[in-house]
Amino acid sequence: MSQHTLTLLRFTYKKLKEKLTVSDSKKLFHEKFPYVIPGLYKRIVDEMLVELNLLNHQNEFTQDYLFCVGLTETFKELMKGYQPEKHLDLLFESLCCSTNFEAKEINEISKKSQKEFKDKTSKDILKLLVEKSNSKLYPSRILNLGIYILISNSQDFKEKNESDKNKMTSDIFEKLSLSANKAEKDIGIYKSSISKMEQAKELIEELRIKDKKKNQKN
Repeated sequence: MSQHTLTLLRFTYKKLKEKLTVSDSKKLFHEKFPYVIPGLYKRIVDEMLVELNLLNHQNEFTQDYLFCVGLTETFKELMKGYQPEKHLDLLFESLCCSTNFEAKEINEISKKSQKEFKDKTSKDILKLLVEKSNSKLYPSRILNLGIYILISNSQDFKEKNESDKNKMTSDIFEKLSLSANKAEKDIGIYKSSISKMEQAKELIEELRIKDKKKNQKN
């Protein structure tokens, strides 16, 4: 039996017996995903891994459909441009597996839920959110972003100005008995992260083109 197999078996046993530490999750992640992650994406992956590990330790946390939408869609958005693209499925699976989550199940729930909310107005989305949500949602950044993503895909959201978008979002969070202030902060940081990623990718591309031109001249 190889060292790699032994390590996976050891961690699988530990997963069944007790909660994994962040250090355990990192070791298991690198066993499952033995590739170098480009610096631009490494911080995002590290933050997601720590966040998922900590959520798994919360007794009140439940893996509901909002969490699944939030996790799959923020991963897709923040990983845009990752190369090689064919590694993304394994990267997501490794993140989930190393923190005691099931990637396949999360993807299936996310797809089903987004289909259910597709092509609806914000009022219909709020009604469906209230009907589907548990009486006590476990507040987390990922859940907040899942709700925001469903709202932002509503038919009338894109037509509104920024102020009306913010008010609509806050009203929906309040009606779900979730902190509108916390949600606003989580959404703001998420949008800022996307913007910074885009700027960084543009800068990297500009430098690549400059280097190419410089090498051609030489």
